[in-house]
Amino acid sequence: MKNYKVAVIKGDGIGPEVLNEGIKVLNKISELDPEINFDFSFFPWSCEYYLKHGKMMDDNGLDQLKDFDAIYLGAVGFPGVPDHISLWDLLLKIRKGFDQYVNLRPIKLLQGAPCALKNVTKEDIDMLVIRENSEGEYAGAGDWLFKGKAEEVVLQTGVFSRKGTERIIRYAFEIARKEKKTLTSISKGNALNYSMVFWDEVFNEVALEYPDVITYSYLVDAAAMFFIKDPKRFQIVVTSNLFGDILTDLGAAIAGGLGLAAGANINPEKIYPSMFEPVHGSAPDIAGKGIANPLAAIWSVSQMLTYFGKDMWADKVLNAIESILSEGLTVTKDLGGTSTTSEVGDALANKLK
Repeated sequence: MKNYKVAVIKGDGIGPEVLNEGIKVLNKISELDPEINFDFSFFPWSCEYYLKHGKMMDDNGLDQLKDFDAIYLGAVGFPGVPDHISLWDLLLKIRKGFDQYVNLRPIKLLQGAPCALKNVTKEDIDMLVIRENSEGEYAGAGDWLFKGKAEEVVLQTGVFSRKGTERIIRYAFEIARKEKKTLTSISKGNALNYSMVFWDEVFNEVALEYPDVITYSYLVDAAAMFFIKDPKRFQIVVTSNLFGDILTDLGAAIAGGLGLAAGANINPEKIYPSMFEPVHGSAPDIAGKGIANPLAAIWSVSQMLTYFGKDMWADKVLNAIESILSEGLTVTKDLGGTSTTSEVGDALANKLK
């Protein structure tokens, strides 16, 4: 039996509610498959923890997490704690500390999911966005000069290293080659005359090593338009930290909404644990009401299973999500249903049988 150690950080708002359903699914899998077991350890780090202790996580938090096989993270953020505190002192601290430089966001229209676009089919929206996750516009470099004075200036510096840029682009090429799909690079080289020109040059250099992969390049504004007008032109997409953040939420909007948006933060070398999360936010306005959609949290469980090499179970979970959506009998309010968060998790776990 393989025992997977999973660190669980439920976070704020609806985070604990939706993660409970993901854990329920993983427990059902271990019940059905005698070769798999999941050992969960729970950490209380959140905005509530911050208000009590003045920090989002323990000072030695990364040391506590480093020996786990994976991290399962709920949403963080709550009124009373500035968003940049909850983001930089927990989520980004883990991403950067564990060199989770690959962010994977599937933009896939599942059977039965609502779609904001007209006259598109399931086959038209099926892409994987690979986002650089460690530097770029979110490097945290810059300065704030002459605060409160007339000459006040802020500098936000994007950082694009040869190492960081090349490794994410090469990772995307490897996925495109393996899956025999096209690869599209998205940048803004016409306006960002250093960072994005460099990105484009590195993409073209690496492309020479993958002559079998068909490639395209788009400016980010054109790409945003085509995400809506012609999403089928995108299969594998690679882009920078900021552009990937924005475009994947746009992608979620056309493929069922943020209630179906899952994300994985991967350290491909497995030197450190990778982290899996729904990306819909903490939604404090509906927390505790039992109406939050858990399907994004469960989809991130499917990503975790893929990372563990359990492709059969990953596919079963995704198929179960499609079945739930197609039937429409056990879905939450945001999808037009009346079921509770827990009822959706129960129904999906039962489908794994």
